[in-house]
Amino acid sequence: MTLSSKRILVLGGTGFVGRHVCEKLNRMGCSITVITRRASQASAIQSLPHVRVIEGDVYQPEFLTAQMAKHDVLINLIAILHGSEAAFDKAHVQLPQIIANACQASGLRRLIHISALGASLQGPSHYQRSKARGEEVLKQAGLALTVLQPSVIFGVEDKFLNLFAKLQQLTPVVPLAGANTRFQAVWVEDVASAVAHCVMHADTAGKTYELCGPEVFTLQQLVQKSGQWAGIQNGQGRWVFGIPRALARVQAFLMELAPGQPLMSRDNLDSMKVDNVASAQALGLQDLGIHGAAVSSIAPTYLGQRDPCTKLNALRAKGRP
Repeated sequence: MTLSSKRILVLGGTGFVGRHVCEKLNRMGCSITVITRRASQASAIQSLPHVRVIEGDVYQPEFLTAQMAKHDVLINLIAILHGSEAAFDKAHVQLPQIIANACQASGLRRLIHISALGASLQGPSHYQRSKARGEEVLKQAGLALTVLQPSVIFGVEDKFLNLFAKLQQLTPVVPLAGANTRFQAVWVEDVASAVAHCVMHADTAGKTYELCGPEVFTLQQLVQKSGQWAGIQNGQGRWVFGIPRALARVQAFLMELAPGQPLMSRDNLDSMKVDNVASAQALGLQDLGIHGAAVSSIAPTYLGQRDPCTKLNALRAKGRP
């Protein structure tokens, strides 16, 4: 089967990562179907010539099985970062079970599943444990499964560095929970390239890849740099300082009470009890033929810095296939 003849079904294709995945696969000439609850959420991808958007509920087994029967590859990007234990279980465990059953009923075997770095049955957070349980469900289903575990993902429309930069526009100081936790942030374009590589290479089935960028920063460093890159306080950024864990839990609880998606929840704080960096012996971007872009090269180009060198580095990175 040629690449252009591959029929790909994408769950979660209207989200931050999903839009980049769809754009990447569209450029490759794949035939892509995106399921969404509301087509109005898919305006960013509806104009792509090889993308078809349909409305439907992926939690309905019969509907999902019928759609799978028309496709060769399934990409699951559905995930939540905030919610109750029940909400995490629904998105990260129950849905993979529905997917596994639908794959078996439809005959579709090739699945690329986006999990998360740090997923562990013994993880300190509901998020990490539910992600690990979802992986186990799919691994036990006898599918041609590739699992991708990205670290925190950054990019032009991210809700990570952008939020911290905006926060520093509003406050003179930033008291920070989990300040010393280390992260190995990965560029959204590199994640999309990893998915595309797995679509093209069936020999990635049966493997798990940790998707991490080349740089390791503490959360405090990332927050500080987001302010600097955005030009806050003449490029100095605000004063960012760590706070004790007990106070951090109070801060996270108050953030949960605010309208909209919280910047940080208590479950996020639990996740940060362990560093979010690559394992020593794990497969990674390099094993997929991808040279990961550095956050210090890409983030300044969309957070406001006008250094021509960083812009040139970003253009070079974007020029990669």
